[in-house]
Order: sequence, then structure tokens, then C-alpha cells
Amino acid sequence: MVELIKNVIINNISQRRVFDGIGLDAMDDGATIPLGDYEVVLTMDGHTVDPIFFPGGDIGRLAAAGTINDLAVMGARPLAIMDSIIVEEGFSLDDLERIIKSMNETVEEVGAAVIHGDFKVMPRGKVDRIVISTAGIGLAERGKILRDS
Repeated sequence: MVELIKNVIINNISQRRVFDGIGLDAMDDGATIPLGDYEVVLTMDGHTVDPIFFPGGDIGRLAAAGTINDLAVMGARPLAIMDSIIVEEGFSLDDLERIIKSMNETVEEVGAAVIHGDFKVMPRGKVDRIVISTAGIGLAERGKILRDS
């Protein structure tokens, strides 16, 4: 997988970082944009799991916690997440609401916010029930980023 990422993705992207921040070629848990005395830390994750509800959580909690974790292991204080949710036509609205509430509770536990989202419905059979992608935004003091996390 690492070779595929390096050879097919990274090698075909010309601008991999902003200023002297951590960029795509670092293959770390996130990227950074230095701004004055701070670094904005950004991360992105895609989530699929079967079953979508499991002991101790669900795909919503998994998505939020995974993104928050990526920010934290880089030394950033999580500020916000954004989500993109794709569901299969006919997906249970009760299940969707349960997943959204779980995601929200997880984000609230760390004092962050869900600040933006996108929602799409795909025709039956075109996606396996639900896929969630999350982007995280955090803040760290410049020079205090943890690398190779």
C-alpha cells in the first residue's frame, strides 16, 4: 500500500506542502500550515466498517474518534471536524440519526465542533450502506508538532 501511495498518488502531485509545513510527502497522520506562532494541523480519513454498529460504538464514533486521534497524535488540540456522508438509497433514517448523534457526542467530548458537512444518497447497490469521510482541523504551537506518529 505504501508503494502504491508513493508511486501513484504522491509522485503525481507537484505541490505537496504549504510554506515549510508538513505535507503529503511526509505520509504522516496529517499536514500542517504554519501561521505565525502556530501551526494549523489538518487531517482526512475515510471510514467504512461492517457491522456499522458494534460493541462500544458505531461508524459515527469511529469516524470522529479516528480523525480526532490523528490530530492529537501530532500534538494538536482538535478544534473542528467536517464530514461527508454517503448513504445507500433506503438507508434507515433512525440509524443515520443514531450515527450522527454518536459522532456529535464524540466531538463534544474533546471540546471541538462539527462545522461543516456534505450528504449524498447513492442508488441502491452503488455503496455499501454508509461511507463517512471526515476532515479534522487542529492547532499546535509552532515547533511542537509530533512527527512520524
